[in-house]
Amino acid sequence: MRMSAKEFLAWPNKAITLLGMSGVGKTTLANKLPKSKWFHYSGDYRIGTKYLAEPILDNIKRQAMQVGFLKDLLRSDSIYIASNITVHNLAPIATFLGKIGRADLGGLSVEEFRIRQKLHREAEIGAMQDVAQFIGKAQQIYGYKHFINDAGGSICELDDADTTSILAKHTVILYLQPDEAMEQTMIQRAIDDPKPMYYHEDFLEQRLENYIAETGQAGPAEIVPDEFARWLFPRLLAHRRPAYEAYADAHGYTLDARSAESVNNEEEFLQLVTSVLD
Repeated sequence: MRMSAKEFLAWPNKAITLLGMSGVGKTTLANKLPKSKWFHYSGDYRIGTKYLAEPILDNIKRQAMQVGFLKDLLRSDSIYIASNITVHNLAPIATFLGKIGRADLGGLSVEEFRIRQKLHREAEIGAMQDVAQFIGKAQQIYGYKHFINDAGGSICELDDADTTSILAKHTVILYLQPDEAMEQTMIQRAIDDPKPMYYHEDFLEQRLENYIAETGQAGPAEIVPDEFARWLFPRLLAHRRPAYEAYADAHGYTLDARSAESVNNEEEFLQLVTSVLD
């Protein structure tokens, strides 16, 4: 949604979508807004609690069934398993996504990884298309005045025109653009603690081929999962940077992520937003 700073400030029920790589500060920024006035919609939370809820539980049960003690209890319905996903704890989603590589190190085959990646893409599209519905729910059911959509880091690669149209029609889209120092911090974080992520299919296929050629391995089954994830993240960051910039140019606005770090309250947040609207 495009509007002037004056129109934005006069907008009685503001709705904003925050875009950017995981770790750039979207959730931190959203949490600085008063929880009594702003409905915080987490795309990842919606993915985990609705669209991937069953696959996540099936994956956990599959692991539990390999333990004799738990297997007997599960088969006799003596215990049940549930995931405890919260906005601040999305580990079950990451565990489901997994990483490519050696099975003895917890890695997945390329075939299984592709299946899970496809499910995540469909789930993210569903979660983002639910935004319009939840804007109404936030106001009519829960009594929130404003709405902020904390979108997933891979939204710029979904290639789904309907999803983009919904977000652009119902929200002001703001891309949190990191500077070089922030990018280096994100890269170091990924090196220290490599996490499962969603990758565009074309990007993954090409980089997987490159990695195998560089390392001289016979195939994906020899890959050390964490090592591949560490190698891949800086390339993913470079790949997504122009995609996010193009997305913001076409449908929204760009915010300096470093400036967003200095925001402490709603007033400062609104000042930051209006500074880029005109």
